[in-house]
Amino acid sequence: MRILTLPQFTRQQDWRLTLAHDRPQDLLIWVTRGQGRLLLDGQRRGVGVHNAILVPGGHLFALELGRQGMGLVVEIPPGSDLRLPDRPAQLRIRDVQSQSELTGLIEAAQREAAAARPLSQQAVEAYAALISVWLRRQMGSEAHLTERPRAAVRLAARYCARISAEYASTATMADHAAALSVTPTHLSRACKAATGKTAAELLTERVIYAARDLLATTSVPAQDVARHLGFGSAAYFTRFMQQHTGASPSALRG
Repeated sequence: MRILTLPQFTRQQDWRLTLAHDRPQDLLIWVTRGQGRLLLDGQRRGVGVHNAILVPGGHLFALELGRQGMGLVVEIPPGSDLRLPDRPAQLRIRDVQSQSELTGLIEAAQREAAAARPLSQQAVEAYAALISVWLRRQMGSEAHLTERPRAAVRLAARYCARISAEYASTATMADHAAALSVTPTHLSRACKAATGKTAAELLTERVIYAARDLLATTSVPAQDVARHLGFGSAAYFTRFMQQHTGASPSALRG
């Protein structure tokens, strides 16, 4: 388990948060300043201070908070015995006592992790368990019960789940639409209504994120990155990245 500030989490690279993507870790993002927009579970929502955003591993999300945004991120790696709830959620915490409880738990876990005292890891895990209890209590409270999402959101959520699982395949947006038993036009309209982005834009963002992450964190040749992400050629991959980021793969690697 790690406790990170938002700049630490993004490594000072905004695209690591603003592009639609998924991560293997369970995440809890506690927004302490700023406001913006959140894409989660196939829906775009407003987000602001004292919002607790739960993103289970493998769920597509994006967060735009702007330069003034601040927050803390609880990150639990896959395979850990510690688990946050497995349902994505955005909790707007208005009760001052509940706000203080979560802030206190996260900051106490952060201090333990930084102190490196004997039994620190066990203490951090204990705080993680308490954070999970806090989340489950909040999600089960009447204040945070949610209505059944409308049809467009349900379809967008199913599409987002497919993107997370298959973004590196050669499947096109039309292929995903066929697998969901809808037309590409209907899928794109539903995604636009639910998320503010078309179905093609969501898929493109996930591919761009994967490409940028591989280029920034590995020495894998660009042609192998292209092949891994389902591009027919390194030249097409280069044109794609240039078009959508304004930079070549080699420039993004630098």
